[in-house]
Amino acid sequence: MSVTRSAAKPATTTVRRAEPMAMFVWEGTDKRGVVMKGEQPAKNANMIRAELRRQGITPKVVKPKPKPLFGAAGRRVSPLDIAIFSRQIATMMKAGVPIVGALEIIGNGNKNPRMQKMVNTIRSDVESGSSLSEAISKHPVQFDELYRNLVRAGESAGVLETVLDTVATYKENLEALKGKIKKAMFYPAAVLAVALLVSAILLVFVIPTFEEVFQGFGADLPAFTQLVIGLSNFMVAWWWLILLIGTGAAVALIMVFKRSPVFQHFVDRMLLKIPVLGEILHNSAIARFARTLGVTFKAGVPLVEALDSVAGATGNTVYEKAVYRIRDDVAVGFSVNMAMKQVNLFPHMVVQMTAIGEEAGALDTMLFKVAEFYEQEVNNAVDALSSLLEPLIIVILGVLVGGMVVAMYLPIFKLAATIV
Repeated sequence: MSVTRSAAKPATTTVRRAEPMAMFVWEGTDKRGVVMKGEQPAKNANMIRAELRRQGITPKVVKPKPKPLFGAAGRRVSPLDIAIFSRQIATMMKAGVPIVGALEIIGNGNKNPRMQKMVNTIRSDVESGSSLSEAISKHPVQFDELYRNLVRAGESAGVLETVLDTVATYKENLEALKGKIKKAMFYPAAVLAVALLVSAILLVFVIPTFEEVFQGFGADLPAFTQLVIGLSNFMVAWWWLILLIGTGAAVALIMVFKRSPVFQHFVDRMLLKIPVLGEILHNSAIARFARTLGVTFKAGVPLVEALDSVAGATGNTVYEKAVYRIRDDVAVGFSVNMAMKQVNLFPHMVVQMTAIGEEAGALDTMLFKVAEFYEQEVNNAVDALSSLLEPLIIVILGVLVGGMVVAMYLPIFKLAATIV
């Protein structure tokens, strides 16, 4: 009796990757003969033709949408784009729209080509069987570690819709807070830049004209006038050197700041000591710490892992190092409020509210209240800073521009007094 054995082949599962969508433009006529035009995403032109016929439209032209010659890549994907994306997908998923459908709607409705391409890539990955956290992990620049951890925690707990809604609120509040900080720092910097530009124009183009007039007086010029004319002559002769040194110094400082953690820590520490502005940065860092930790803790991320993600979200290396120290203390058994006391950086109210939250088992709720309080403090401080800077800026403009005007008219006053 012979036994025939057949070699058993291992079963293989072939996963077909979803064909990427492309945007097509079409033109056709309806049953009344009216010409209709539009654009629609699809995998190929045949699918567009079939869909148009199903709707009673006879297609005449179906072709890929041409890319513009300039700006085809679109602007970069900003944090605000991610905040809007988070709110859109959270809203649609809570309304019962499947995640693939939600991603398709968001991607095709976005006017930024880069954002559209990224969302469509994420949709393709999800269609192929990847989880949302795995799909967004392929875009670490746009979705930071904190965002990915929150989505992963939501998927694990089966509450992705709720977590996405929380993430959307978190991103919106964070971007609003960033906007306030930028407003506080941009306004004085912009005015100072304009004042320096006006002063440079006066020194290079206006004052040399006055100098030619003064040379015909044949009299000694006041010391202040001579100083301004000397500065003007230097600017006219060496403007290219001043521009080169200024640009080089700015580029060098930016590069050193990005590449040197020690220098970055020094700058952040100095910024925190500036009157008014330092208080805004302190309150901003505390608000971001509290809201980020509250969101991660609410999403079910373990506390030590949450603190590890929170450190980079504070926006200041001084607070970042403090949070890492808190993480290390919590990892060996300390409570969060005790660890916060040791770094000697958080106000007493923040420490006490954290302690109450830990005792009551409502740490995330208390942290959200802390975040709301300090976000309001930032808003109030920014408004106060704007009111404080307005008279200060007027004084600076008066000293720079008015000083040069006075220097140019001093010889005229002196000549008039001599004639009299």
